[in-house]
Amino acid sequence: MKRIFALIALIALFAGINACLAGGIDIARLKYGGGGDWYNDPDEETNLLKEYSTRTGQEVDPEKYNISANDDQLFSHPFLFITGHGEIKFTEREVKRLRRYIETGGFIYADDDFGMDTTFRREMKRILPECSLQELPFTHPIYHCYYDFSGGLPKIHEHEKGRPVGYGIYFQERLVLFYSFNTNISDGWTNAHNDPPEVREQAIRMGINILWYAVTNP
Repeated sequence: MKRIFALIALIALFAGINACLAGGIDIARLKYGGGGDWYNDPDEETNLLKEYSTRTGQEVDPEKYNISANDDQLFSHPFLFITGHGEIKFTEREVKRLRRYIETGGFIYADDDFGMDTTFRREMKRILPECSLQELPFTHPIYHCYYDFSGGLPKIHEHEKGRPVGYGIYFQERLVLFYSFNTNISDGWTNAHNDPPEVREQAIRMGINILWYAVTNP
């Protein structure tokens, strides 16, 4: 029975990847428990997708998708987005499903909106106990695949002193998760903060890099 479920999940995820590459790139925001506001700034993804389509020429699906790890649609969305403030908590079933999502080719982008770092790290360790978050070097393709960020992540919002850091998790030699800390890239996509044009531009460019990398490296 487990093998049948794994096969179904694999087929569904590859179908989602093929749909993206064929002209329906979308971003699904992951709902989670624990009290953190996974839902904050709801226009972030749609704004990024519009810019992505305009600049790359690839067709996107601008639909707003908010899903949990328990939803049947999980494996139809190759790109998951996690953000928010406060605690993140997954159930045991969600942990297993998110691991299966990763095993079958899914990509996760997490952006700390201040306050989720400790519990995010804890939950990722539950999902992939054999893997560790590691800082990605500035030479990594995610910083150069569309726009060039030779100095690593741009600093969008000053939540904490210090430089921004981009972390990754590798699973079976594939980058399965990118985590931006102490910069809040996605805050630069929303209309809520009225960031200066040059700051917003840097946030959008880095967002395009992340999405482009995920789509072209399934």
